[in-house]
Amino acid sequence: MNAPKKEASAGLKAGIEYGPLVLFFAVNFLAPLGPLTRVLVATGVFMAATVVSMIVSKVKLGRISPMLWMSGALVVVFGGLTLYFHDERFIKMKPTIVYAMFSAMLFFGLVTGRPLIQMVLGSVYSGLTPEGWRKLTRNWALFFAFMAVLNEAVWRNSTWDFWVGFKLWGAMPLTIGFAIANIPMLLKHGLNAETAKVDEPPVE
Repeated sequence: MNAPKKEASAGLKAGIEYGPLVLFFAVNFLAPLGPLTRVLVATGVFMAATVVSMIVSKVKLGRISPMLWMSGALVVVFGGLTLYFHDERFIKMKPTIVYAMFSAMLFFGLVTGRPLIQMVLGSVYSGLTPEGWRKLTRNWALFFAFMAVLNEAVWRNSTWDFWVGFKLWGAMPLTIGFAIANIPMLLKHGLNAETAKVDEPPVE
């Protein structure tokens, strides 16, 4: 028998989705460590915090979302490779793969007529018409493809600190800004303005 789904509070949801990233940034920017040691410690903390967030999601909400499963697995795999080989390139590649997988899944849903993003944001964007879901799926698929290319360009042509700064001051604002930019289109396609909230898939 499946465990019943529980409604997540805003604070709990934010902690599950962004807690590991906050700890990663905090260790990277604040820990008084050498360059390589800082990379390894920040990566280890990120891995541990991601596993904890998955456990909390299961215990508190009765489920782990498919996106959290996928992201968490990749964090553990690529973080483990970073620690084993002492090579920061592996953890830098992880967002590219996550973005590319999200984009591919959304494009697949678009082609097959199944807007998969509705499974994730259905309760947030209540009242949205099928055409609205189709356009939202297309928009996020294109955005994730763009972010995959952008992450590759940044990490291959910058230092570790610049890449981490890009994740904090580039990727996160871009994702939130893109979610906000979609609101006018959603309102034209049945979005309930009284219950609408800005929400977006997790930032990697």
